[in-house]
Amino acid sequence: MEKVWLKQYPEGIPAEVDVAAYSSLKEILEKSCARFADLPAYGNMGVSITYRELDQLSRDFAAYLQKVVGLKKGDRMAIMLPNLLQYPIALFGAQRAGVVVVNTNPLYTARELEHQLKDSGATAIVVLENFAHTLEEVLPRTPLKTIITTQIGDMFPAFKRMLTNLVVKHVKKMVPEWHLAQTTTFNEALAAGRAQALDDVPVRLDDLAFLQYTGGTTGVAKGAMLTQANMVANLQQVAPWIARDLLDGKETTLIPLPLYHVFALTVNLVFMKIGAHIILVTNPRDMPAFIHLLKKTPITAMIGVNTLYNGLLNAPGFAEVNLHRLKICAAGGMAVQHAVAQRWKAATGVPLIEGYGLTETSPIAISNPLNIQEWSGNIGVPIPSTEAAILDEDDGMLPINAVGEIAIRGPQVMKGYWHKPEETAKVFTRDGWFRTGDMGFMNELGQFKITDRKKDMIIVSGFKVFPN
Repeated sequence: MEKVWLKQYPEGIPAEVDVAAYSSLKEILEKSCARFADLPAYGNMGVSITYRELDQLSRDFAAYLQKVVGLKKGDRMAIMLPNLLQYPIALFGAQRAGVVVVNTNPLYTARELEHQLKDSGATAIVVLENFAHTLEEVLPRTPLKTIITTQIGDMFPAFKRMLTNLVVKHVKKMVPEWHLAQTTTFNEALAAGRAQALDDVPVRLDDLAFLQYTGGTTGVAKGAMLTQANMVANLQQVAPWIARDLLDGKETTLIPLPLYHVFALTVNLVFMKIGAHIILVTNPRDMPAFIHLLKKTPITAMIGVNTLYNGLLNAPGFAEVNLHRLKICAAGGMAVQHAVAQRWKAATGVPLIEGYGLTETSPIAISNPLNIQEWSGNIGVPIPSTEAAILDEDDGMLPINAVGEIAIRGPQVMKGYWHKPEETAKVFTRDGWFRTGDMGFMNELGQFKITDRKKDMIIVSGFKVFPN
């Protein structure tokens, strides 16, 4: 097919990228930790760890999983955390041990959590104490054998750790009572792993990296099998797309969306790759705290959803925030409203760059270029090494401006749904196109626009909600 959208690419953006430049996320992490060792890697609530510390802590956690828990390559571990420093440590520790990460929403109901743990076959979980009561309710009906609990302040210096955990538990009473036998704390796991050697696990591009659960085009949660190849490809595709004004080791990125959401997960990995200081926001709905963070932290990039940007614009004190260093604001997860985009550009001087993708596409497949001046109402054009088309009901390709189902083909498209070959077959055509379930059209410039959703679905704050 003719890639008419390539004419819309800014200067310097390649049509194709080397999606096999790295063997795994593990290799990317290790190279970043070596290259940016003494720079801050992740920050949360005023505390940061360097890339050197991230390397050591994730190594310790990997050794714990490997030598103490006994997890093997390909075993599954769930992470049930909001944005805390524990998240990247557990995430990269699992990757270094060859363990597949099952990202789990801490706000799941017991029924949702039970389904995901049983379906994924996860035998280990890292869970914040605030949500341990939900896990307690379903534990007997899951394959879990290892439970690692953590408190919000566990990665903070001693006094701040003690004070934070005390306030969260006893003053704000944010931790419902729970009773789980034979648990290990996160810090105990790190200490135990520190005393163990870590065996190098060869991780290849065709190995699974994540089981990322999604409703897809129906209301039944399915595990999208995202391989190392899928994730590495999307990092390689997105990095040049957003790198126009970004400098290695010089950026400060704000991540207020939870890392268990695939958009935040992948963008976080892109910024880790370039040595950015990644600030994790645990509760972005606390607008006074969010505004305070923005006032004291000169960020150069951030991501969000429409509701978040709208909330910031309407928050008291936002007009006093100095965002003069801000270079890029990415929006995903839901459609950006014209009024929000206009107000954001007027307030900050930086346009909202709207992108499009799905869990099944790791997730970014289509995006507006960084050089747009104003909100266009389009989701953009296919990113490098990606094809997009509009298909009819019989998998035929529709002409320019004709409305049909948006389909994606590229190295970031998932391997399939975990243990669901029939569901996988439903979303792939014989030519390898992934049918997204979103209706739209492509104009003569190769720009795509969404017009409708094929199935009944509601999007709430960037998350897919299925009435059934």
